[in-house]
Amino acid sequence: MEYIKGFTFGFMDKSSDLSSQKGKESLRLLKERTNISHVILAVGALQDNPQAIDIYYNTEDTVKDEDLYEIISYAKELDLKIILKPILNCRNGIWRAHINFFDIEAPCEPKWSDWFKNYKEFIIHYAKIAQKMNCDMLIIGCEMVQTERKEEYWRSLISKIRKEYNGLISYNTDKYQESNLKWWDAVDVISSSGYYPIDKWEQELDRIEGIIKLYNKPFFFAEAGCPSRLGSSFIPNNWELKGEVNLEEQRVFYNTMFEKTEKRSWVNGFGLWDWKAKLYDKKEAFNDDGYSVFGKPAEKVIYNFYKNK
Repeated sequence: MEYIKGFTFGFMDKSSDLSSQKGKESLRLLKERTNISHVILAVGALQDNPQAIDIYYNTEDTVKDEDLYEIISYAKELDLKIILKPILNCRNGIWRAHINFFDIEAPCEPKWSDWFKNYKEFIIHYAKIAQKMNCDMLIIGCEMVQTERKEEYWRSLISKIRKEYNGLISYNTDKYQESNLKWWDAVDVISSSGYYPIDKWEQELDRIEGIIKLYNKPFFFAEAGCPSRLGSSFIPNNWELKGEVNLEEQRVFYNTMFEKTEKRSWVNGFGLWDWKAKLYDKKEAFNDDGYSVFGKPAEKVIYNFYKNK
């Protein structure tokens, strides 16, 4: 597998923003300013809460198919490889890792079987789009930690996806969870979220290496990044951390992450987090404490690293 010089684009953006002229200009700037080879298109879907079974997608609140087709086509004009990543979120704000149901089904309670039936319809919808648009990879789930123990459901789902899509299939598990997933053999590419503390990269890479060697499959970090906020480099997954804006902390995090992973030949790239379709004004970069790198020192670190890959 070629090295993925990637960035996540469009997560939770409005459908109309994604395919707008400003959205296209944002994608063009993403390639120009970070030297990416791959764009991970994060297509949002919603369920009401972690115990809901109905899944909503292809709507104004998520991303409509026509807007997705348009931004994929434009990304191809930019000569970018496409990784399609449908992401399910809970409308009430609870993180998707907490989607969960009784293992022993009970009458009048929401059931795994009903949820997976709807999740299958959701993912198959995007598998067909990925096939039609010749996407290079499909990520079939992201950080849904409690669902990952339902091995039979996932294996069945993957077999159905392969009937609709003949490209690479991956699943994006969460940080620290790489060893808990027992069906890595069913996907083509192993991926996880690399939100590891700046001073823990060596030990976490040692741990992950021992896990993926068992499967003899390529690995990349489908997500990784750090807010430009004081203290965030030690807990980069916490988007709610309170702290002052600190662009240097973000820059140092990226520099350290790339330095540590560069020594590991089995790390086949990144899907950095994240770049919005609707960018802030570049003059506002020095006041932004989020994950975005647009106009910040970390942006140059990324550009130089990707340029040399």
